[in-house]
Amino acid sequence: MPIAPDRVRHPEKAHRSDNPIQRKPPWIRVKAPVSKEYHDTRELMRRLQLNTVCEEAACPNIGECWSKGHATVMILGAVCTRACAFCNVATGRPDKLDPHEPRHVAEACGALGLNHIVVTSVDRDDLDDGGAGHFAETIREIRQASPDTTIEILTPDFKGKSGAVEIVSDARPDVFNHNLETVPRLYPSIRPGARYFTSLSLLARAKELDPSVFTKSGLMVGLGETAEEVYQVMDDLRSAEVDFLTIGQYLQPTPKHAAVDRFVPPDEFQAYEKVARGKGFLMVSASPLTRSSYLAGDDFEQLRAAREAHLAGLGNLNLVAMAAESA
Repeated sequence: MPIAPDRVRHPEKAHRSDNPIQRKPPWIRVKAPVSKEYHDTRELMRRLQLNTVCEEAACPNIGECWSKGHATVMILGAVCTRACAFCNVATGRPDKLDPHEPRHVAEACGALGLNHIVVTSVDRDDLDDGGAGHFAETIREIRQASPDTTIEILTPDFKGKSGAVEIVSDARPDVFNHNLETVPRLYPSIRPGARYFTSLSLLARAKELDPSVFTKSGLMVGLGETAEEVYQVMDDLRSAEVDFLTIGQYLQPTPKHAAVDRFVPPDEFQAYEKVARGKGFLMVSASPLTRSSYLAGDDFEQLRAAREAHLAGLGNLNLVAMAAESA
């Protein structure tokens, strides 16, 4: 369940001076969620006592996604053990693990009739496996309840704990997502509890363990990064054989969070997408309102089709090479 309204969400940020929240440009405006389907999805999450990153991270797309019955479930509780400067998820002493949560996620998946589900979590540095076992159990419960549903996980870095990626990989998700979030230079101020190369290594290890899994990662822009730094992150991700890249605008949740350096205009997102596709990503989603799980089901179908087309192309090249050798 979401945290109590009277609880301080970010006690570690209380001493910080305020960063005024800038007025959003016209291309970032979204409508308030009011549809019946939105309220039905919200009621289902409450009934099953599930948290969603849509609510906890104040996602701007919640109205659109929930009106379609799409919600990104956040497991391992509602309180994170990290204190990232960009994130609105509550921080502090974490919740006790709910052993029924994996089954409740599977129930929600069935009730919503999902063809594709995204499961993410808070960081749980207090757990021996960082929460990897809970992810694996959630995947297994969904497989049992909805065998035709494809499963995308958006994991923390598990603090680099030995065996954690292996535990999750053994449960065979369809998409293994872990966000780098920002460029290496900004990690000390934006993502101080994480390490860039730990995250990159996690993605590479996920692909090494299961070459058939789609790997995915996301970046926020508008935090003060340069285009050249973003291009370098793209190269690093391709070196780790990451298939899918998402890029979206950072939006400041409260005055205590990191300030928006600038609002990146839509044409720059289009340029990023063009460069990323040129670097070999099978799928790229780049726009001001792009988020990791936004339209994830539609993206998965396109991702699968892109891989099939890529493999078909490689097959044709092999046939040409064989013909040339025999000529």
